[in-house]
Formats: sequence, structure tokens, C-alpha cells
Amino acid sequence: MSSVRSCKLLLVVVLAGMLPAVSGCAGAPRHHESMIADLVAQADAVPAPRLDWAPCGRPELSGLQCATAVVPVDYSRPTGATLDLAVVRQQAADAQRRIGTVFAAAAGPGGSGLRWAAGGGELLGGEIARRFDVVTFDRRGMGRSGPVRCFADADQQRQFWTTVPLPPVNTRQERAAADASRALAAGCAAHSGALLGHVTTVDAARDLDLLRRAFGESQLTFVGDSDASYLGQVYGALFGDRVRALHLRSMTDPDAHTTDTRRAIETTARATEEALDEFLRLCAQAGRPRCAFAATDAQYVADLQTPGVEADPAVDLRVRNDAVLRRLQQAPIAVGTQERTRTVTYSEALSTHLRLLSDAQEGWPALAELLAELERGPAGNPDVVDEILAATTQSLDFLDSFIAISCADNTFPRDPDQWPSLAGDLAAVGPTYGPLWLYVRHACASWPSPAEGYPQRYSGPWILRSDTPALLVNNQFDPVAPVVAARRAQHELVNVRLVVVEGGYGHTVLDDCTRKLRERYLIDLHLPAPGATCDADAQPFER
Repeated sequence: MSSVRSCKLLLVVVLAGMLPAVSGCAGAPRHHESMIADLVAQADAVPAPRLDWAPCGRPELSGLQCATAVVPVDYSRPTGATLDLAVVRQQAADAQRRIGTVFAAAAGPGGSGLRWAAGGGELLGGEIARRFDVVTFDRRGMGRSGPVRCFADADQQRQFWTTVPLPPVNTRQERAAADASRALAAGCAAHSGALLGHVTTVDAARDLDLLRRAFGESQLTFVGDSDASYLGQVYGALFGDRVRALHLRSMTDPDAHTTDTRRAIETTARATEEALDEFLRLCAQAGRPRCAFAATDAQYVADLQTPGVEADPAVDLRVRNDAVLRRLQQAPIAVGTQERTRTVTYSEALSTHLRLLSDAQEGWPALAELLAELERGPAGNPDVVDEILAATTQSLDFLDSFIAISCADNTFPRDPDQWPSLAGDLAAVGPTYGPLWLYVRHACASWPSPAEGYPQRYSGPWILRSDTPALLVNNQFDPVAPVVAARRAQHELVNVRLVVVEGGYGHTVLDDCTRKLRERYLIDLHLPAPGATCDADAQPFER
């Protein structure tokens, strides 16, 4: 973008009251402009990596091609140490009408593009898969791209993550969590110290631009969900003139994510609480057998006859849900008796509770079953509990990478002894999930940040200076990426269109309306009208 055009855009934005007034375009560049120029220049000084494509050689990646892109660990030292990025390509089905390459990043931070590609089915699918090569990758610091290691071996890793009490619920557990924070941070420093200073999303965005160049694309077409939406936002802030199309879903508020992570967690905790209320309301409305946690007729009649208990099925379910979680805070619950039992801890149950709440179509019915069996305790079915917990188990390598990238990008008090007080404040706005959203990043309280900090870390402004606005999409009731965060991102990026899926639940956008919008946007660069919305195709518990 020319300097004249940049000045005109800034003037329009200022006059619209969307940004604070700034000095004219003439004269010395402002700090963020010189910082962007330096970050971009460092990336441009690195030659485009060579990609030698071959069949992936793994049954789960059949039909796809794999390559490795060599990138610098430290962009300020382009001839220094390197790491290998694992890249996967699905070639366009209609080569004659191929438009180019669309890059798609997995959610995270710490999600694996290769694991997504191995999940079966076309990547992105439909007309997108016919008209574009679809490329995904494991970002630096995770999966097959120089993963962060925090433990000597898998047994030590498993022992740590299965015993640390997150979130802590009493003073003894708070002390244990503080000790675990220090131990995990020290382990990451011992096993991945040379990499930890270079896993910011700015580093990942510069890797993405190298991939764009390696593919010979003059501009980037990008799709990113959840935390990968933040990767798209960072790329747009640094390389706006190199953007063809940014399609971002399940949004991150980039300003809060980077400079005020406590505010970001508060926003998320409120949204997760709201999604829980919706889960309980729709469960009560669906009734049994579609929602296993719904009250039986006998339970509802008993509530009607119990003084002080409201005759509201959704309120009743909230009371029962909270009672199950309180029992777990006091002691693990054993489901089943005699030779076959499954013991569930509070940490295990709450993290599973959250993951299931993120998937409205499959996860909500499973969450209802889990709550029902935990409530029954010894009379419950341990096989049902086992199956649900096994299906939602989080990769421990993901947790290590998630911690490292979060600590590089986010802003936290660097004292684990302060975190119980902070968790109490978050519990006031999100009593069920507030402390959990904080403590999943507990090692950041003791993180071994580089002595000079993260000089490449970018904290805004986030205005997208591209010819084509970005297309943002968010479910109305997303428990992880609140629609409030999407509206803040809309304000901060300026050059965007936001589409909200009315009555949309869960952390994944699945409706036919937004699929069609995505195809028109990525293929034709056609944007929906300002303020356009979509309606969800289906509601939870309808199957």
C-alpha cells in the first residue's frame, strides 16, 4: 500500500472516531510502524524455503503430499539455527480452474495441522477443495515442527499432568499448583530453552509468509479458527499488503489476548458460563431420552413438593450440575461398584466438562450422560464414563506447546503465589470455569522469559490494511471464543465484515449459510452485507 493511500485510510478512520487521533503521516515513523518494518525486513531477508513434495507415506494421510520447510529459529539471526516445519498439501481437485493456494492453520495454540489432515475427508471440502490447493502445517513449537519439550520422557510427562490439581480448590492444592508451575517452567527451560524465546505468534506469522513465498503466491489466502484467528490477525497487522483474503472464525480479541490477558479470560469465563446455562436450558427443554441429565418425571414432581426449590427444570439442572462439581471438589467420585469402578477427579471432570461444552452437536449429549453417571456414583455405569473421558483426552504434547506459546503471547503476573487471588476474582464472574481458564496457563507465572523479553512480540494496533476486508464468523453462544471478543476484533481490525451465527452453539462453526459465505469470499472475494447474520442449521439435542 502506498504511503498516500495509507494516510488517506488513517484520516478516514480518525474522522470516523474509530481510533485515537494521531500525528500526520509525514515525519518520523511511529514506534509500531518502525517495529513492523523491522519484523518484516527480518523475514524478507530469509530465502524462501524449498519444498520437496512426496506422498506422505502414512495411511491416515493417504492422497496428500508432505514436505518440510526449513525456517530460522531466530529471525534476527537468519543464518543461525533452523527448525523444520511439517507441511501437508491437498491438491486442487479441478486443476484447470485452480485459483491458487489456501493456507489453513489448526486451532490451538498448539493444535496440529497434520492431525487435522489425518482426520479423514477433504480439507475444507466442497468448491474450496476443487478450486484451491489446501495447505496446512504444524506451527513452530508443536507437533512435527520442533515441538516444545518439558519433560525427560513420556512417563514423567504423564505423571505430571495427571497429578497436578488444576484448578486448585483449597490452600494445599494452591501450594501444589504453585510448585507445579515452577517445576513445569524449569522443565521447559531445561529441555527446550533455545526455542522458548521464538514461539510467539509473530514468529509463526513470519513462517507463514515464508510458506506463501515458497508456494509462489503473491498474496496470502488464509483460513484460521479459534487461536488460529489470532495468527491471521498478526499476519494481517504485519503483512497487510500481502493479504488476498483472511477468513477467521471463532475469534480472538487480539488486544486483550496480548496486553490484558486477565480481561480476555474474564470475557471467556462469562461466555462459558452463559453457554453452560444454555446447555442446561436446552437439556431441560429436550427432556429424556435426548438429554440424559434431564429430570425424570419423578424428580420434577419431587421438586414441586420441596420447599425452597424452584419449579423450573433448567434451574433444577443447574443445582444438580453444581452439586456434582462440589462433590468432586471434596473428593473424587467412584462410578460403579465392586470389580468395575471408574474414579473421576475434579480436575479431570471439569476439563472434560469444558471440552464437551465446546461441541454442541456431539459433546452436549455426551456431557449430559457424564453428569448423569457422576450423579449416580456407585449406581452409575463406569463403561459410559470411561468411553466419554477417553474420547476427550487431551494430547499431553499439546499441553506443553499450548503453555509455551501462551506464555510467549499473553500477559500474566509473574508470581504463582498471586494466582489464587486472581482466580478468586475470576470465579466471581465465571464461578464454574473462571479459575480453570486461568490455571491452564499456570506455568506462565514462573515462565523463563528471555532476559531481553520478546523483542519480536507485537501488541498492536491491529488495523488490517488490505485491499479486501477480512471475513469474520462467530457463533452466538461460543463458550471459548465469545461473540463479544469477535465484536472487539471487528473494532480493532476495522477493515472486516463480521457474521454472527444466531442461535449458533459450540466452538465450531458448522452451518450451511457460513459455508456458502466462505466459498463466495475465498473464490470470488465477495463479502456479505454489513450486519449480515446466519441462522444455525440445527439446535443441540435435536438428533
